Amino acid sequence: MNGTRVIAVDGPAASGKSTVARRLAERLGALVLDTGLFYRALAWLALQRGISPDDGERLAALVDAFHVVAEPLPGQRARTARVLVGGRDVTSELHLPVVDRIVSRVARQQFVRTALLEPQRRAVSGEWAVVAGRDVGTTVFPDAVVKVYLVASPEERARRRAEQRGQATPEQIARELADILERDRTDARQSVRAPDAVVVDTDGLSVEQVVDSIERLVRVRTGDSSTRGSAGGVRPPLA
Repeated sequence: MNGTRVIAVDGPAASGKSTVARRLAERLGALVLDTGLFYRALAWLALQRGISPDDGERLAALVDAFHVVAEPLPGQRARTARVLVGGRDVTSELHLPVVDRIVSRVARQQFVRTALLEPQRRAVSGEWAVVAGRDVGTTVFPDAVVKVYLVASPEERARRRAEQRGQATPEQIARELADILERDRTDARQSVRAPDAVVVDTDGLSVEQVVDSIERLVRVRTGDSSTRGSAGGVRPPLA
C-alpha cells in the first residue's frame, strides 16, 4: 500500500475537502487526488451504458473501463488527476447535473467501494499525494502519514456550497442545507472518522488559514520544519 506518502483529507459533504486538498498539494508540490472522481466516472459510465446506479455488481465490472492519469497544474509543481475513457479525457463531464443526481447511489454500493480500492491506491503511484474523499484515512489509506478530518457547521457548509454555485440567496442556502442534512444522515451510517485523524474546525476560517494549519502539521510529521507562516513566501516541495 502507498499510504505512507499520503496526506488524507476527509470530512462530511461540503466541508471543503477538495479545495483544501488542491491548495495544500500546490504548496507541497504533491499530486492531488479526489477519490470522488472514481465514483463519478462509474456514474458517468452507468449513464452511457444504461446500467442502474443501484446495480453494484455491474457497476463494479466497469472499473477497468476507465483510467486515472495525472497532469501538471498550470504554473504549479503539483499534479491533478484526470479520467480517461477509451483514451478520451472525460473529467469535465463528470460534474454534469445528470451525474450529480446519481453519484451518491453509485457510491453506496459495497461492490463498487471494494472494487475501487486498488485503483485509488494505484493512482498515487507511490509518490507524495494529498488525497481527498470519504473514508480515505480509514479504508483507502489507513497508513496515511497525516490524516485530517475537516468539520464545519451544516449552515456554514450550505452557505459555502451556495456561493460556489453563484446562488447565495436565502432560498438557495435553505435548499443546500436540506441536502447537506440528508447527506449527513446517510453518511453517518457508512462513513467513520479515523481515530488518529486531526480534526480541523473550519468555521470562521479562510481556506488559506486551514491550509496553513495542515501544512504545519505535515511538515512536523514528515520531519521538514522549513515551512514558515503565510507571509514567508513559497514553501519548498516535499522530498
